Amino acid sequence: MHSVKVIKIGGKIAEDDASLERFLYQISLMRGKKVLVHGGGVTATRIAEKLGIESEMIEGRRITSAKMLEVATMVYGGLINKKIVAKLQQKHVYAVGLTGADLNIVQSIKRSPEPIDFGWVGDISSVNHRVLTNMLELDWVPVLAPLTHDGNGNMLNTNADSIASYVARALSENFHVELILCFDKPGVMNGDKVVTEMNLYLYRHLKGLDIINNGMIPKLDLGFKALKAGVNRVTIKHADDIKDSTKGTRLVK
Repeated sequence: MHSVKVIKIGGKIAEDDASLERFLYQISLMRGKKVLVHGGGVTATRIAEKLGIESEMIEGRRITSAKMLEVATMVYGGLINKKIVAKLQQKHVYAVGLTGADLNIVQSIKRSPEPIDFGWVGDISSVNHRVLTNMLELDWVPVLAPLTHDGNGNMLNTNADSIASYVARALSENFHVELILCFDKPGVMNGDKVVTEMNLYLYRHLKGLDIINNGMIPKLDLGFKALKAGVNRVTIKHADDIKDSTKGTRLVK
């Protein structure tokens, strides 16, 4: 069985030229099959401000109005996605930039307006693993923007960690899959130390102490769900450590 790495990079990395260059250079040196998923919220907010579109947030999560969805589609599916693809081509990586709507790769359901109306935000309902498998067998590197569709002609803003987790789960039917969630910290932190290995018991313990909080909670929830669904390995680490298997936090059952 072939191996594949599903790698998610946060918006802070994707939007910083120096960080992105270092990360993509390491990606170009990595052998084997890969899928990249990227964020881009900071750039979307900046472009929206230039266009006079207000960015609304509730509990740190973006409200995606119809106008904000247009900005997200332009920024995620266009500006950031194609910048990553172009830089990978420069490094002789045969990358293809896509959204979830392309080839029906990721379909979602518009989130219920209750209890909070997040607008045009999608919760993933299906992943077309056959299309992704075909690309990987051709040694293409899919680069997925955090956008999906609902099957009724509408685009939906969708969390990049969720896309990476669901794609990894879908590909585990045909591959030995490693899910790597990259961001701007060396891993899950307990004070000033990296937690090198984490099971559900330790996660719940540290969450109860409020050592793990905010945006790390959904990231870990998705990671443990991926493990339970058949993904072979899940790691959370700094983007600069992408090639070093000893770095970061490994989730275990």
